[in-house]
Amino acid sequence: MKDRLFIDTIVMLDLLGERDPYYNSAAKIATMADKGKITMVVSALSFPTVFYLLTRFEKKEVVKEKLRKFKVISETSNLSDRIIEKGLTSNFSDFEDALQYHCALQNDCNLLITRNVKDFKKSKIPVLTPDEYLKSLIKR
Repeated sequence: MKDRLFIDTIVMLDLLGERDPYYNSAAKIATMADKGKITMVVSALSFPTVFYLLTRFEKKEVVKEKLRKFKVISETSNLSDRIIEKGLTSNFSDFEDALQYHCALQNDCNLLITRNVKDFKKSKIPVLTPDEYLKSLIKR
């Protein structure tokens, strides 16, 4: 069965912002998605967040093009009323993390990929960093 990875905003930002030292691992995961080996799912919330942060350093059209290309290789999870309600009533200390987590569950993701693993301690699905995920593939 092909992995369905929920990609947290920070990993998307690492990839599209080409942020060292995190870029290479994020790029390897994106390449796997592009080749159809995995499915990447991201929250609709991640797109405006990444746009806002990257346009502080790059031109808006450049960032839009990066987002367009990323959209081709990923699925987008909607932020429904149900997900927002679950986020508001969850025991996550960070609301944005709660939304990301519930988007992952809603979209049947079997792994959540983030650099902030500690923020997802209450997760019912495995949470890995990009590096940990790539290392886990070697063991399979």
